[in-house]
Amino acid sequence: MKKIKEQKKITFNNPCWNFKLDHVQPYAFWENAFTKKECESIIKTAKNKGLIKGKSGETLQDSINNKDVRQSKICWLYPSDNMDWVFRQVTDIVLNLNKQFFQFDLFGLSEGFQFTNYVAPSDRFKKHIDRNLNFPVRKLSMSIQLTDPKNYEGGELILYNNEKGDVVNKKQGTLILFPSFVLHEITPITKGERNSLVSWVTGNNFK
Repeated sequence: MKKIKEQKKITFNNPCWNFKLDHVQPYAFWENAFTKKECESIIKTAKNKGLIKGKSGETLQDSINNKDVRQSKICWLYPSDNMDWVFRQVTDIVLNLNKQFFQFDLFGLSEGFQFTNYVAPSDRFKKHIDRNLNFPVRKLSMSIQLTDPKNYEGGELILYNNEKGDVVNKKQGTLILFPSFVLHEITPITKGERNSLVSWVTGNNFK
C-alpha cells in the first residue's frame, strides 16, 4: 500500500475555531431580466409620472450637501402604476439569486421601485451604502440597467468589495443584486443619459 504523505501542521494566529464560513457573495447578476421593449416601457411609465430631484440622507446637513453627493432625478413606482408585472419578474429573479449567492432571510420589496435618471455632463451618486439607521432593514440592493450602454458614456455602477472596485455589467435589461452594506457609486455620466430601476429587499435584522 502506498504511504500517504504526512501533511504539515497548520498554525492559526487566531485561537478561535469557526463552525461556519462566510459564503455571502459580493454581488450577483441576471442578464436579460427584461427585454429592450420592456425597459423602454418602464422608462416611459416613469417619465410620464414625472421626475423630481433625488435626495441622499435624511438630516438637514445631508440636504445641504446633497448636490455634492448626488445629482439625478427620480420617481417612485409601485404596483398601482401598472408595474405589477415588473414586481413579479423581479421577485422570481431575486429569490433565485438570493438562494444561490446570499441566503438572506427576506420580507420583500417593501419600499417600491426608484426610477433614476442620470444626465450628462455630470449627474452622479458618490460612494455610499444603502443601509441607514432607523430605516427598514435593507438586506439586498438591486439595480436594473434600463438604457442601452451605446447611448451613454460614464455612469458606471462600481461595487467596492476591494480597493479598486468592480464595474458591473452594463448590458440593457441586466439585474444586479448585492448586499446593502456594500460601498458603491455611480460615476459621473459624461454623454447621453442613463436610466435605472433600483430597489432594496428588506428582511429581519442581521444577527
